[in-house]
Amino acid sequence: MKILIHTLASPLHDKLSTERAAFEFLGSIQNHCGSELVNCGSDFSTYGDGDLSLVYVMTGGTEGLFLEALPQIQGHVHILTSGKSNSLAASMEILSYLKQVGRSGEIIHGDPEQIAHRVEVLTRVLSARRSLKGGRLGVIGEPSDWLIASAPDEDALQRKLGISLVRIPIAELIAKLEGISRDSQKGAEEIYLALKEMVVQYSLNGLTLRCFDLLGPICNTGCLALARLNAEGIPASCEGDIPALVTMAVGNALTGQCGFQANPARIDPAAGEYLFAHCTVPLNMVRSYEYDTHFESGLGVAIRGVLPEGNATIFKVAGDLSRSFVAPAQLLRNQAEPGLCRTQVVLRADGCAEYFLRGPIGNHHVIFCGDFAELFEEFVKQL
Repeated sequence: MKILIHTLASPLHDKLSTERAAFEFLGSIQNHCGSELVNCGSDFSTYGDGDLSLVYVMTGGTEGLFLEALPQIQGHVHILTSGKSNSLAASMEILSYLKQVGRSGEIIHGDPEQIAHRVEVLTRVLSARRSLKGGRLGVIGEPSDWLIASAPDEDALQRKLGISLVRIPIAELIAKLEGISRDSQKGAEEIYLALKEMVVQYSLNGLTLRCFDLLGPICNTGCLALARLNAEGIPASCEGDIPALVTMAVGNALTGQCGFQANPARIDPAAGEYLFAHCTVPLNMVRSYEYDTHFESGLGVAIRGVLPEGNATIFKVAGDLSRSFVAPAQLLRNQAEPGLCRTQVVLRADGCAEYFLRGPIGNHHVIFCGDFAELFEEFVKQL
């Protein structure tokens, strides 16, 4: 990734000394940064062309220079300062002005490692937003009848993320499955192939499936199909849950992972432990897995997966993008109780019981392996 650095320096300061200090400062950041830093000097004509653009305030007395460059500076303004030569004071004046005129911005300040970390987070968020723009998410069948609090706001999805929903009747999928094998596993594979065909046919970047409507006509489920699609990097949620699908798509754009869509089955508020379960899980997310039947129906092929213990993140965005939930967690153990959906994990997440019991965003949440809380929080903050 490429980060463009646009500089502001007062002519009252010695040019050679200022440039030497900037070279050392940017070099120290580059040592901790995985992205390439490109010093564009005082030329703002390329502002916004890279993965991230920073306004590097090198010295004090640059507020007027910033106003001259402001017409070329679009969007949220990221102000980089070394803290030398009164650069922080000038940055604070600039940021105060931006707030007064209704613009947003922030000062990036700290030691080189802290700055590099912040820059990497911002770069990944902006890259994810670009990758989501123009995305097409298929909705195959209407959301399940019980998802009464999970309606999407299609205008908000388009306006804030650039995502559009592609409505496809479930009858179209069922028609493709005419003559499907009555062998559970072979039939489950045929469902996968039919969905993969629809991904190509409709140019989809992800999909959600009203999977329970498959139980009657074809005596099978979409559990295996969704597990395979997710493993291939195509976010796929079940039950026609659009907010869960959007959450999975956002998480995938930020991390490269497809998350585990699951619902809390049991909560121990005192211990801060949460049991999540579902019958499908991305096959590339688990250490191992075995096949079972779909829990509620006893039909088809469901997945009993074993996820890696360790850092995890629980994530969910509302269907209108007005609310979100992010919680760092520890995946403590996997289990296999007979009376629950087949993949079952117990997580510890401190201080989350109030949210789940008093103000949740629907029932399905998405679990990602790894600590991505800061990344997810930054993304939703910019919505």
